[in-house]
Amino acid sequence: MAELKQALQAEAKAVDHMLDLLLEIPDGAEARLVEAMRYSVLGGGKRIRPFLVMMTSRLFGVDDQSALRVAAALEMVHCYSLIHDDLPAMDDDDLRRGRATCHIEYDDATAILAGDALLTCAFEVLADEETHQDPNVRLKLISELAKASGMNGMVGGQMIDLMAETRELDLPEITRLQRLKTGALIVFACKAGAILGKTGELKNHALRNYGHDLGLAFQIADDLLDVEASVEETGKKVGKDAERGKATFVSLLGLERAHEQANMLSEQACKHLDVFDKGTDLLRQMTHYVVNRRS
Repeated sequence: MAELKQALQAEAKAVDHMLDLLLEIPDGAEARLVEAMRYSVLGGGKRIRPFLVMMTSRLFGVDDQSALRVAAALEMVHCYSLIHDDLPAMDDDDLRRGRATCHIEYDDATAILAGDALLTCAFEVLADEETHQDPNVRLKLISELAKASGMNGMVGGQMIDLMAETRELDLPEITRLQRLKTGALIVFACKAGAILGKTGELKNHALRNYGHDLGLAFQIADDLLDVEASVEETGKKVGKDAERGKATFVSLLGLERAHEQANMLSEQACKHLDVFDKGTDLLRQMTHYVVNRRS
C-alpha cells in the first residue's frame, strides 16, 4: 500500500499543478470568483478520480499532458459538486477537507458562482486542442463527462438523495442513487483513459465495469466512515445520515454485511482487469485502498 500512497501523492501534485495553471487569477473584480474556485479545487483531497484517469491512460500509452488536462477537468466537476452539496439548501455543511466550506469562507452567492464556473471551465478544458489533437476524442470526452455529470448521472443522483430525506428507499433504490451520484464520475474516470487511447470495446467495457464496482465499493466505504470514523479522520462532519434518518448501505445491510459487500465489490473490480497483460497493479491496489481508507 505504500507504493499506492506514493503514487497518489505524486499524481495529486501533478494534477494540482495543472489546476493551478488552468485557474490563473485575473485582474479585475472577477478575481474573487477565481479565488473561490481555487480555494475549493486546490484545498486538498485524495484526488482518486484524477488518479484513475492517469492510471487508465497509461495502460494505452497516452501522453501525460493530455491525461492531466482530463484529470483536472474531472476534478473541477467533482469540486463544483462538493461546493453545491455543502450549501444550506443541500447538506448545509460548514466543514470540508478539514477547513471551512466555500460558502462559509466566502458567501452563498459566491459559492454558487464558483461551482458554476468550475463546471463550465471543465468543458472548456476538454474542448481545447491541447487536450487531444483528435476532435472526435475531445467530443467523446465532452459527451461522456456531460452524461456522467448531469441528470442521468451525478445531478440525477443528488436529486434522489434529497428525496431520500423525506421517504424511505430500499436497497435497489440506494444502489441506483449511488451509482448515479458517486459512481458515474468514477466510471468516467476509468473510461477516460480508454477514450484518450482509442482502445477497442473489450478493454473499454472492462474499465467501465471496474469503475462501476469500484464506485459502489467507494460509496459503501463512505457510508461506513459516516458511522465509524471521526471528524478528525474524515475532515468533515460525520453521523449526518443517521441524524437525518436517511437510508444508506449501512442502515440497510448493517455494519458487518456492509463491510463484506465492500470487500466483495473490491475483489470483483480487480477481476475486470484480467483482460490487461500488465500495468494494472496500482489499479488493483486502489480497490483495496477505497474500502480500507479512514478519510
